[in-house]
Amino acid sequence: MLAVLVFAGCANIKLDATGATPATVEKLRSARLAPAQVGAFRLAPGKDPAMDTSLSGLRGNSLAPAKGTWSQLLKDTVLAELTAAGLVDPASSLVIEGLLTDSKVDAAIGTGTGRLAARFIVKNGSRVAYDKELAVDAQWESSFVGAVAIPAAMNQYGALYKSLVAKLVDDPDFRRALTK
Repeated sequence: MLAVLVFAGCANIKLDATGATPATVEKLRSARLAPAQVGAFRLAPGKDPAMDTSLSGLRGNSLAPAKGTWSQLLKDTVLAELTAAGLVDPASSLVIEGLLTDSKVDAAIGTGTGRLAARFIVKNGSRVAYDKELAVDAQWESSFVGAVAIPAAMNQYGALYKSLVAKLVDDPDFRRALTK
C-alpha cells in the first residue's frame, strides 16, 4: 500500500522515535553523569508553528510526527537515550529542556539535504547550567525516481534526531552540566 501511495505522490507517513543508539548510550554511561529529568520541549519562540507539525520538501508527500510535534519527537529521542543509560530521574534537580529551532528536508533530484537544530537548556534548580543551540545537517545522493528518493529522504531526516542527540551528548559543556 505504501508503494502505491508513494508512486501516486500522496503518501502521508508518521515518524516516531525509535530505540536508543548503543554508541550514545555507552557514551552516557561512561561519562558518569547525574540522572536528570527531561522537561518541556517545544518550538522556539518566533518560529512558524507549521515547522513543528509538518515537513515539506518531499515532492508532494508528507511526513508528520507521530505524537503531533517534531519537538516531542526530539524529547522522545533524548528520553530514549537517557532511559537506556539509566540516567532518568523524575525527582532530579537537573532538568533538560529543548527548543526546536530548525527542521527541514529536501528530496531534490541529485542531492538531498536535511537539517535539524535545537537549543538545549539544562537547569539545576533555578540556575541555568547549559544553554546552547546545536545543529546537524545531512546530505545524500537523491534519485530522480520519487519512489526511491522520498523514502531515502524520510530515513535521512529521521536519523537527524539521533545525530542531534549524539552531538548533545558529545558536547563537553553538556556533560559538565550533568556531572555528578
